[in-house]
Amino acid sequence: MKPFIEQRADPYILREGGRYYFTASVPAFDRIILRASDTLEGLAQAAEKTVWVRHPDGVMSCNIWAPELHRIDGSWVIYFAAAESGADEEGCYDHRTYALVNPDPDPMQGEFREAGRIQTGWESFTIDSTVTVFEGKRYFIWAQRDRNIPGNSNLYIARMKNALELELPAVRLSVPEYDWECRGYLVNEGPACLCHGGNLYLTYSGSATDERYAIGLLTLEAGGNPLAPGDWKKSPVPVMITEAENGLYGPGHNSFTTDETGKDILVFHARPYPGFHGDALSDPNRHCFLREVRYGTDGTPVFQDRSSEGEG
Repeated sequence: MKPFIEQRADPYILREGGRYYFTASVPAFDRIILRASDTLEGLAQAAEKTVWVRHPDGVMSCNIWAPELHRIDGSWVIYFAAAESGADEEGCYDHRTYALVNPDPDPMQGEFREAGRIQTGWESFTIDSTVTVFEGKRYFIWAQRDRNIPGNSNLYIARMKNALELELPAVRLSVPEYDWECRGYLVNEGPACLCHGGNLYLTYSGSATDERYAIGLLTLEAGGNPLAPGDWKKSPVPVMITEAENGLYGPGHNSFTTDETGKDILVFHARPYPGFHGDALSDPNRHCFLREVRYGTDGTPVFQDRSSEGEG
């Protein structure tokens, strides 16, 4: 399968106001980039603009990960994770989530200014924040480590007061519990939301970021309460795994957009080979791919290639 954009991990595409916008983690993890195009396919060749660069030291100086662009209350907001240093002796990182805000009508113009850290209620590794609106209410969903729970990160949700403040305490939605979420590392991360048929589908990624990386699914039916964990149904099996026959190894950290005809599109990254060239962070070859979302007879989204279904 041909990459849509090479060496852009954690890809995020927003369709807003008739235009498409793209952002992602870059291999150097040192900046935040944006692309814009009038068409989805045009993003592949669109000029790339750096809108923010890491600090030389201190907070927001290391490992800039997984930016997302959102339009909230008339401003453009980019949420991203940043650290002060690399991993400690236990392999743990010190990321927190921060925001940039740009009031210009065009996010490719004006200036994205630092708007501070998003407070989640406690101090620990925090990454991969996303925003969704369900039944008229806006929610913030992210991955964070709880030192009282084994593993690297769990998934949490909170209502948003505004673009920069959450209604706390947060609610935990998912922890790594199934074998497929615990291969190499115990991980739930990279949440993304898809609304279809009145239901809210929350995808996320689990396990180490090699060929074992995979996508899972939580489902909230219409009328359910996003802040009630019991209202969510968690799939015990992954909904997308490695497709060696398609050259997709470790698909994950996805987002969703729509094409010009309104079809739902899965945006995800994968490597073209198993393992790493170097290590997980030094290997730049996590490429962005696109795939049309199919739906089963019950309305559930299907992401796996037909020839790979049932594997893993």
